[in-house]
Formats: sequence, C-alpha cells, structure tokens
Amino acid sequence: MKTLVLPILAAMLIAAPASAQDDDPDRDPNDSQPDFYVATLNTNLRLPKGKMAFRLTHRFLSTLGDGDFNDLASRFFGLDSSAQIGLELKYSPFSGGQIGIYRTSDRTIQLQGSYNVIKDGTGPIGVGVVVNVDGTDNFSGQFSPGAAIVLSRELGDRGAIYLQPSFVGNTNLISDAGDDYTVMAGAGARLRVRRNTYLFVEGSPRVSGYKQGVTLVSFGFEQRAGGHVFQLNFSNGFGTTLAQVARGGTAKDDWYLGFNLSRKFY
Repeated sequence: MKTLVLPILAAMLIAAPASAQDDDPDRDPNDSQPDFYVATLNTNLRLPKGKMAFRLTHRFLSTLGDGDFNDLASRFFGLDSSAQIGLELKYSPFSGGQIGIYRTSDRTIQLQGSYNVIKDGTGPIGVGVVVNVDGTDNFSGQFSPGAAIVLSRELGDRGAIYLQPSFVGNTNLISDAGDDYTVMAGAGARLRVRRNTYLFVEGSPRVSGYKQGVTLVSFGFEQRAGGHVFQLNFSNGFGTTLAQVARGGTAKDDWYLGFNLSRKFY
C-alpha cells in the first residue's frame, strides 16, 4: 500500500502548481485585445506572470507614392527597399506588470516597464501606466525618457478603443532652439471583423512641445493564429519607439508598407 500511496501523493504535489498556473485568467485568449500594441501604441493586454512575449517590427523605407504604378510594381511595392527592423522581448515579473527591451536597426534601444492598474472588465475602462527610455547609438548617445497612461475600452468581443496621453523628453535632437519635449494624445481602435481577423487604426497627434515631422498615423489589418499575430500596416513614417513616434512621420503623402509579427510564449 505504501508503495502506491507515496507516488500518488508526489504526483498530486507536482501537479498542483501547474493547475494553479493554468487557472490564471491572463492566460486566456483575449478576442478584444489580441496583442500588446495596436501598431505602435500600447494596449492593456496583460502578460501572465512569469511568461514572455516577442515582437518583430519591420518598416520598408521606400514610400509607396514615388512614381506611377509601373514604378511601384518595379520596386515590388516597396519590398525591394531597405527597412528599419525592431526586435522586442517582454517578460512579466509579477501579475499585471511587464518589462521589456526593444532594439531597432538604427541602433536605438528602448527599455520599458508597464503596469496594468485596472484590468479591462474589472472597471468601466482599463488603465495602464507605461514608463520607458530610449537611447540612441546602442543606449550610449541621446536619451529620451517618456511616460504614458493607457486608457482602453473593450467593445465586448468585437475589439477595443484606446487613448494614450504621453510625455517624452529630449525629442529635439536636431536643434538647440525650441522645446525639448513632446506631449502627445495618442488614439487608436481595433475592430474584430472575423473570428481571428482585425482592422485597426491609430494616430499620435502632438498637442504641445517639439514638432518636426507630421502626426504619425498607421492603419491596416492583422491575423491571429494561436499565439501568433501577424499585422500588415501602412504608416506615414517608420518610427516605432515612443520617442520616434513623438518626432513624427516624414510627410502627409508619404506612406510606407510595414508589418509586425508577435509571438506569445504561453
């Protein structure tokens, strides 16, 4: 009898933590918020404690409006051009919290931390706080600290809308004149049009401080497949960090093809 009881008790002790982990609601798929970003704006999707997520961003640097259709086709709709690529890894050290490191191919590194103060569904809106700092030249040059509040409202299982007021310091890297900070009022929306297909749009207008480029706007569609989300986007700039977004896009008529690819490890 003892030879049977001991293995059973050991198996129960081993299985208990895994069962508790499986009951974590943050592990459940969220049909309204399938990813941690819209295109560049943060969402309030929670990363389960002790889990990780990966993101790849890719922005082709050739505008889609150069020349006529034949010119565009000869460049394979911008796919022949060089690109700005970013890689990000996120980790959740505790429930509702995330830390991440993100590097773009122009050698900018962004360190970010966020905390979901009010979870969507718990209150009338979801509320998150994001703090980050950009560093150019592999985090050895100019530093741009920033902070944002992420407000979200889930539309049942049909999507979500977002507001992201934010402040970014040291955004003016080209001149000693003028303001050296930027205040933005980011807004975005995601609409679920099929079971795993979404449309989205976002914009980050500057309301105060330094202005160089135009307001960065992105739109497109995305497809969810298990723990992956593939997004095809069109933007009038190629910035993806908070400070790059604060510096704006290149021109109103410049549109760049890009994509995001994210993977959740849970």
